[in-house]
Amino acid sequence: MSNKKARLILEDGTIIEGQAFGASTSKAGEVVFATGMTGYDLSLTDPSYAGQILTFTYPLIGNWGVPPKEFWESEKIHVEGVVISDLTTNPNHWQNEKSLNDWLVEQNVPAIVGIDTRALTQKLREKGVMLGKILVGNQDVDFIDPNEKNLVAEVSIAEVKIHKSPILNHKSEIRIGLLNCGAKKNITRCLTNRGATVYELPWNFDPFASKLPLDGLVISNGPGDPKMAKESINIIKKALSKKLPTFGICLGNQLLALAAGANTYKLKFGHRAQNQPTIEVGTKRCYITTQNHGFAVDDKKLPDGFKKWFTNANDGSNEGIIHSKLPFMSVQFHPESFPGPTDTEFLFDKFMENFK
Repeated sequence: MSNKKARLILEDGTIIEGQAFGASTSKAGEVVFATGMTGYDLSLTDPSYAGQILTFTYPLIGNWGVPPKEFWESEKIHVEGVVISDLTTNPNHWQNEKSLNDWLVEQNVPAIVGIDTRALTQKLREKGVMLGKILVGNQDVDFIDPNEKNLVAEVSIAEVKIHKSPILNHKSEIRIGLLNCGAKKNITRCLTNRGATVYELPWNFDPFASKLPLDGLVISNGPGDPKMAKESINIIKKALSKKLPTFGICLGNQLLALAAGANTYKLKFGHRAQNQPTIEVGTKRCYITTQNHGFAVDDKKLPDGFKKWFTNANDGSNEGIIHSKLPFMSVQFHPESFPGPTDTEFLFDKFMENFK
């Protein structure tokens, strides 16, 4: 066990002491919590967590170590820091390549361990997520509000990438643009596994100005305030004006809504879990979904033609919108899962029906 001390300091003055693990560095961000019981490696590599200090409510983290990079959801860890109740330092799994602690050291990410994450989560639920910093030793840093930055630009790719489908189940090539605002890798897999060639686009790459021949557009998940990604919103506006089949996921739900003329707002403590209940409007069907977002669509006044598609069973917030006539749809949750249940993966099939 580590003998080095660390402190988690919140912007309201709360100081929580624990043990320092991971990188011996101090970092600041927005302190949030996730209630999932599994998939910590996939959560840490989810670009939607950029700028955040992630608190795991499940007490035992690190049990299966770290799998090979091919199983990550991006190329690196994106969180600023990690808060854990009990860190496993001797993991056991057939895919394990290293311990979580060693991985955090490699990725220069600090962790504070041995604190009451339940009490911290209750505070964040009561007061809302807040700025914080993990301090290791005597090294201090200033508070940083990640939502004041364009995090999408920081986590997107630099140039267009093309992903070919491993199957040929169509007569002609279906070309889907994936606007990468911080995309998880499994979105690409879900599309290529259904026969699509995926053109993965940087967040500000205009496929229409570049005359890239696309049959449809998928808007990915990503971090931060959606209103900061103005260039992405303008690209989506063009897709809507051309009536191009468009599918938004997580941040993509908010960006599609903004492009259509709706508004977004910040939730008190967001949804971060693999167990969020989501109800399809007009039915009694509830899906269990993976989610990771701090902002939501204001669905009280949607643009003409759009209607609420899904709502959150816990707080009634918006979980998706769909156009009544045109091929535009988006969801606030992650139908590609990883981690999480695959209850809503059928939405990729629904999107692909546009190209039959």
